[in-house]
Amino acid sequence: MSTICKLPYDTPLRYLPLVYILPYDVLMRCPTLRKLPRSMGALNASPEWAGVIQSKQFWNEIIDAVAALVFPHFGFGGWKEHYTGWFPVWRLSYALPLWAKGVERNRGWGLQALFNLPPDFEIPFFDPEDVKASIGEVVRQTIEGQGWGPMLDVIREMPCDEDFEPWDTNARKDFLRKWHHTRSKRVQTVSLEECMEDGGSGIHALPDPAGDFTGQVEGEDSCQRFKATLSEKDMAILELRVEGYGYQEIADKLGYKTHSAVVKRMEAIKKRFIQYETGR
Repeated sequence: MSTICKLPYDTPLRYLPLVYILPYDVLMRCPTLRKLPRSMGALNASPEWAGVIQSKQFWNEIIDAVAALVFPHFGFGGWKEHYTGWFPVWRLSYALPLWAKGVERNRGWGLQALFNLPPDFEIPFFDPEDVKASIGEVVRQTIEGQGWGPMLDVIREMPCDEDFEPWDTNARKDFLRKWHHTRSKRVQTVSLEECMEDGGSGIHALPDPAGDFTGQVEGEDSCQRFKATLSEKDMAILELRVEGYGYQEIADKLGYKTHSAVVKRMEAIKKRFIQYETGR
């Protein structure tokens, strides 16, 4: 049969139907998933797509996107991002096999349904409200089927304080950064100054302040104070760079046309950091 069909079922291939059920606005935030063709003929036309589906990027994006759709239906306030990764319901939202099975059970939208489509059929985007209602029903049935009701009641009665702290706090950001570094094998934990001194970044045309640049950072408090001076866009670039994303990946995520624009912003951030350090 086709290249895609020959892949073992226990690969991320089984979650391909979930990609095509993602609402448009969610899909556009996923650099890898949004590039997948929306017809089986085009998907099977090149072995390249088989590699994409088996990649770590595919897995990371689909599990995060589906968890974000699932979490609100557990009946806890706020969004998934308002809680820490230790929150039990946060973890349940990442039970991707359950959600894939539930969608197939409820809508008949599974791997076999995809392969039964005509090769040239363009899969349309589903109505967001329809997707929301469908995911809500899947979550309800899963809670009942797995017997999670009593457990969820206990969690509501005994919440952890850290799961209800304001979202925009340094403690929460540090936790999420460490959590994702632990969960994802493709990123490496680096400090702010290590990011800025990245030898492959091309930003070393700027002179360093007198002495060792790394030594200029006086602990985490200094870093946090500097970050507070950045614009929202520059902060996003810096955070993604610290999380290990390449310049082209950051450009794709934030809507820049080329990676050179991201490099220029990193140059500006470094210059601002130098000014911040020397001007204190």
